[in-house]
Amino acid sequence: MPKAPTAPTAPAPPTGRTGRLLVLLSDRSARLSVAALRRAAGPYIATTLDVRSGVLTPEQTEGADAVYFDKLGVALVNVDPGDARRSARIRTAAVENEARILAVEPERYVHAYAAVRKPAVRRKGAVPAKAPSDPESKFTWGLQATGVPASAFTGKGVKVAVLDTGFDLKHPDFPSRSVTAVSFVKGYKAQDGHGHGTHCIGTACGPQSPYHPPRYGVACGSAILAGKVLDDQGGGADGGILAGINWAITQGARIVSMSLGAEVTVDDPYSEIFEAVGQRALAAGTLIVAAAGNESDRRTGWYAPVGHPANCPSILAVGALDSKMQLGYFSNRGLNPKGGQVDLAGPGVNVLSAFPMPERSARLSGTSMATPHVAGLAALWAEAHPNATATELWTFLTQHARRLPLLATDIGAGLVMAP
Repeated sequence: MPKAPTAPTAPAPPTGRTGRLLVLLSDRSARLSVAALRRAAGPYIATTLDVRSGVLTPEQTEGADAVYFDKLGVALVNVDPGDARRSARIRTAAVENEARILAVEPERYVHAYAAVRKPAVRRKGAVPAKAPSDPESKFTWGLQATGVPASAFTGKGVKVAVLDTGFDLKHPDFPSRSVTAVSFVKGYKAQDGHGHGTHCIGTACGPQSPYHPPRYGVACGSAILAGKVLDDQGGGADGGILAGINWAITQGARIVSMSLGAEVTVDDPYSEIFEAVGQRALAAGTLIVAAAGNESDRRTGWYAPVGHPANCPSILAVGALDSKMQLGYFSNRGLNPKGGQVDLAGPGVNVLSAFPMPERSARLSGTSMATPHVAGLAALWAEAHPNATATELWTFLTQHARRLPLLATDIGAGLVMAP
C-alpha cells in the first residue's frame, strides 16, 4: 500500500547572525549620540536614519541605513554581509573609545521557546504531559499553585506587553478587553498565525471567566499590549525585539513578557546591549521578564545554560516547573559564570491557555509557558503597589517566592506567588 501523505511542516526559523549590527549609544543626548554614530560610519549612514518614538514598523524603516530606538539608546544598522569596511568603521569607533558609542554587536536571529509540538494542533507547541493531580474545574493548576484565586488583585490598570508571535484578535474569550496590537515583522499583521503568542497572552492576561472553564489567565484586569516580533514560523531577530521593547516603554507598560530567545554556550558572555536595555527599561519603570530556554534534557543529564536575552542580569529569567513542583525536563540551568542565572520559576508543564481559533485552547509545555505566569503575577504586584519602581517589583516577586527543595541554579528564588 502507498504511504499516506504527511502534513507539510513549517520551515525552521533561521539561527545565527543576520548580518546587521546593534550599536549601544550613550543615553546622555540622543542627538549627539546619533551624530557620533554617523561620524563613525562615515558616508555609510546618510539622512535616512530614523529617530522616532512609539511604533516604528518594518515598512516605515524600509530603506533606512539605521534605526534608532530612542527609549533604549540603541541603533540597528543595516550592514551588507559583504560590506566589511562599513562594519569595521563602526567597530573601530567603539574600540577607540568614541565617547558615545559604548558597544557594537552582531544582530542575532531569535525564536519562540516551546518544548515539543502537540500533534493535534500541528503548530509549534508542546506535547501535553500527564494530567495534573489537582482538578482544574475552576482554575488551572498553575493559577492554583501560584495563589491567584486567593489574591485580591487582578492587574487592573496595569499594562502588560507580550512580545511574541502576535495575538488572535478575534478570540472569543477576549471580547471586551483592552488590546493594543502592533506588528514589528515585515509582511505580517499582528494577528497570530502561529499560536505561541496567543497562548502566552492568555496565561499572562486571560479573562476572569472564559467561555469554557477553567480560568487560565493571571492578570485578568490588565491592559494587553500585543507586539508581534516573531513571524508565523516562530522566528525573528534582535531588532524586532528592540522595536517591541521601545514601543512597550512608550506605551507605559509596567511589564514586558518575552518567551523567546537564542541558544548560547556556557562560555558565551551575555549581550552588553541587551543588558543596557534591561537597565534602561528598569530606570524607565518597565520590568522585562524572559524565558530561560528549553535546550536542556534532564532525563539524560544534559543541562543547557540560560539563553539570550534572559541571561542578562537586568532581565528576569524564568525556569519551568510541573504540577508536582519538579523541574520541566527541558528547563535550562544557570550555568554560565559570565552571567545567566535563573531568577524565578513558574508553572510551565501541561499549561492550559488560549490558542487561535478554531482550537480555542491548548495545553503546552515550556519555559515560554512559565514566563507569562511571572509577567501576569508581576502585574498583580504592580496593582498592589502602584508607586513601586520596576526594580521594587522584581524584589517583591523574589522575596515572596515560595521556597522549594531544588537548586537555586534551576529555580532562583523559587516559585513565583501572587500578592
